[in-house]
Amino acid sequence: MKSLIEKILAGFQYILPQHPLSRIVYALMRCETRWLKNLLITTISKLADIKVDEALSPDKNDYASFNAWFTRALKPGARSFDQDPLAFLSPCDGMISETGTLQENSILQAKGKDYSVQDLLADDPVSVQLSNGYFSTIYLSPKDYHRIHIPIAGRLQRMIHVPGRLFSVAPYTVRQVPGLFARNERVISIFDTDSGPLVMVLVGAMLVSSTETVWAGEVTPTKNKDVTVTEYADDDISLDKGAEMGRFNMGSTVILLMPPGSVEGLAGLGAGDAVLVGQKLGVL
Repeated sequence: MKSLIEKILAGFQYILPQHPLSRIVYALMRCETRWLKNLLITTISKLADIKVDEALSPDKNDYASFNAWFTRALKPGARSFDQDPLAFLSPCDGMISETGTLQENSILQAKGKDYSVQDLLADDPVSVQLSNGYFSTIYLSPKDYHRIHIPIAGRLQRMIHVPGRLFSVAPYTVRQVPGLFARNERVISIFDTDSGPLVMVLVGAMLVSSTETVWAGEVTPTKNKDVTVTEYADDDISLDKGAEMGRFNMGSTVILLMPPGSVEGLAGLGAGDAVLVGQKLGVL
């Protein structure tokens, strides 16, 4: 019965006007009418069980809009970044959907469902270097901290914006929609690191009205269906380990990819486990 309900709910998303709905949410989340944005902050904080006391400012009046609250900074000490110099860190709060080793260029999405690295990365040449490498997929729910941090130090090489669908990335949809992460809109960042290329994929989703990076600002869903590649190799954009690299405006999913032999995942850490930004996911 659970599987049938999931199939019905996931199937309904195929016919929903995904992008128009997300544009409506985009406007609502940025509304600066005080009573409305405060009502949204109060209501959603309670429904999602957000830990308000972790925010740098817990006062909703300090935020111009709900989105400003949703992407809030945390107060010092709210998160601890693992100090092991060989630690490969979680880039965000969330739940591990899947993690492990790629089977050649195949990524496990959910039990019985795989998709290809080439499809996910829009056939970027880095795909070849990732064969049989490490991956982790982390789902952020509305209660989570929504800023994304880099798991190891790296220098940005390029960013790829891939337009696409906006299916929900809730676990039930991930179990039901084939190739979901390679079908949804996404922003791909490729870094050069001492351990080889690091790929960070920020996956858009239903009602996720945009993503941001610290170097390019906001990247919103677009009617243009062309893949956009922006080169940064000559711009000297380097991020220290644990530095903020971007954020989600509403919740979604981060996918990490590294080449073979670069990262050894921690034993016992797997699908369904909750993680916090800065927590050790593996060892270099």
